[in-house]
Amino acid sequence: MATQAPTVNVVRSLINDDGTFPNNGRLSLILYQGAIELPGRDPARVVEALFESHLWSGSWRNGIFGYHHYHSTAHEVLGVYGGKARVQLGGPKGSIFKVKKGDVIVIPAGVAHKNLGASLNFRVVGAYPMGQNWDMNYGKAKERPQVDRNIARVPLPEQDPVFGETGPLIELWHN
Repeated sequence: MATQAPTVNVVRSLINDDGTFPNNGRLSLILYQGAIELPGRDPARVVEALFESHLWSGSWRNGIFGYHHYHSTAHEVLGVYGGKARVQLGGPKGSIFKVKKGDVIVIPAGVAHKNLGASLNFRVVGAYPMGQNWDMNYGKAKERPQVDRNIARVPLPEQDPVFGETGPLIELWHN
């Protein structure tokens, strides 16, 4: 079972449309630094169970693609269960964040993300709010304006993927 770290640093960033990537000027990206204390044995399963217990499903294990992409039909959570990486959020002009084992990134629908470089053991569990199905977009002109309409229709998740019925996501996104 995953345990929340005694001290979690919460970083939030509102990322606006850059002309290529829609991003999300309404919902903040949330980075929970050091959010989860993970065991040495099967840390991915622990992250999956935590997300599932808070109604984030459809989990997968891998890394983060090395190209800018985004989802217009679902929010996404990434829980780092191994290694470290530099991740750019918001497209080529976006902010760069360093993430490591135990960190969790909640990415609102529309926000571009890209792996800029990672340790060989970098791994994440990704998941989506229950009932949301992701699509894949790359910042091509033909994607708009349909993706803008999609993003506007994506419902808010019922729970924070780390803290459940309370937590920063609920406070920031539902108010």
